[in-house]
Amino acid sequence: MVKYRRKIEIVADIVSSVASGATKKTRIMYAANLSHALLEKYLNGIISLGLLRLGEVGYEVTEKGFIFLEKYESFMTKFSKIQREMETAILERKNLENMCSPLTSNKRRRRGQAAKLH
Repeated sequence: MVKYRRKIEIVADIVSSVASGATKKTRIMYAANLSHALLEKYLNGIISLGLLRLGEVGYEVTEKGFIFLEKYESFMTKFSKIQREMETAILERKNLENMCSPLTSNKRRRRGQAAKLH
């Protein structure tokens, strides 16, 4: 199953790649799992946002970029927890619905029997 990433996830992957030591476009591209075209599309925007800058050795994460990564990680932790809780709640609802399904089946059976009597 293919999972598409949202813009925020791609930005986080690029900034995180640079924070992990990928300073050149090719390394960032592989580390963030992006095509060259997508990297080009995002890189200038990320620089203009002030999350990255082009230094003497290559790309560098700015202070704002590190703050972004910190906030992103915090968000993802919360989001993952909520997502797990939702999945659990959905399973609980299905279990409750399954517990009620004999009632639905009995009603259908009774309606069918009543129709045969008439």
